[in-house]
Amino acid sequence: MTPPYNTWMHYLTPGPAHRGLGLVCLGVGRQEGRLPTVGPRTLQHHVAVLVTAGRGWFSQAGGPVMDVVAPAVIWLLPGVRHHYAPHETGWDEWFVDFAGPAATAYQDLGFVDAANPVTPLTTAEPAAHAIGRIAQACRRGGPYLEVETSAVVHEVLVALRRSRADEDPYGDPVLAGLARDACLPVPVAEHARRLGMPLTELRRAVRRLAGCSPKDYVLSIRLNRAKDLLATTDLPVAAVARRVGYDDPAYFTRLFTRRAGLPPSEFRAQQYRGIPTTS
Repeated sequence: MTPPYNTWMHYLTPGPAHRGLGLVCLGVGRQEGRLPTVGPRTLQHHVAVLVTAGRGWFSQAGGPVMDVVAPAVIWLLPGVRHHYAPHETGWDEWFVDFAGPAATAYQDLGFVDAANPVTPLTTAEPAAHAIGRIAQACRRGGPYLEVETSAVVHEVLVALRRSRADEDPYGDPVLAGLARDACLPVPVAEHARRLGMPLTELRRAVRRLAGCSPKDYVLSIRLNRAKDLLATTDLPVAAVARRVGYDDPAYFTRLFTRRAGLPPSEFRAQQYRGIPTTS
């Protein structure tokens, strides 16, 4: 008897050298129709189940049953017991299994949303396209399969983040406001005032959106700008420090050295390309 669903899947076994990449693909699949119930079970790696059509239910760790309505992604977390299935009419899904230290980093940064294991999406198309490329690579095979598939997992996670229904794919206004004023010599509390929100709310928003504190988010923007100036201009280090919001060049140098791994002057010596000329 023909089952009421179609399924294709392929699994990989990356070796130690591939795991050194920090993120590896362990499997990929495409399923359609009245799929059987999954679980209860517990896995030791991450899985993104991308529901592209249909609806169903999901529960984890003995918690309440959550509705799943396409387009949505279900996050299966390592060590967390889960249980899910489509409704009687079935659903269509892609899935990708992945593991490695980078998976934990993606979870810490909010790309894998542990707090919302069923995440509604505005569209499933970009992530489905990326997972489809993993499937194509698996069908094709070859000596670079583990590297190729692992590289695309990064794209899948970014596509899923951009497609979240609760976020603007072109950037959140809070982060845009911080980026706009990042190089002003003002404290985080002043950034919150300029954005018209309490400091505690700003901290929560940036942690949710960027996986870090407002101070660290601003610092990254400042240091990126400082590197650009050091590599493409002959401005003194003190002038670069002022351009990115630091009146004390010694403090800027210590901060830059701690984050970049070398002092501003050494970074410039390695990266300097000269001042652009005009004819």
